[in-house]
Amino acid sequence: MTTCLAFLGIAELVLMLVFLPVSLALFAFWLWMLIHAIQNRGLNDSERIVWVIVIVFVNLIGALIYFFIGRPRGQAAVHLPPRSP
Repeated sequence: MTTCLAFLGIAELVLMLVFLPVSLALFAFWLWMLIHAIQNRGLNDSERIVWVIVIVFVNLIGALIYFFIGRPRGQAAVHLPPRSP
């Protein structure tokens, strides 16, 4: 009895070993952005629904758009009072 991997050549095995981790990492990123959009308290309900729809239907591109545009940013700088000498 042979396995399905016995029919693959070395090139197919190398491609599978390269693309499988990359695919899993991209799926994890997509899932992370989806969960982040659902739990993001910085968005109102309608914005949250729109971002979830974009991420689900546009897949990785939607997750990348949310990562660069949709996520709320932290404060640019913390203003501390000046120290007296």
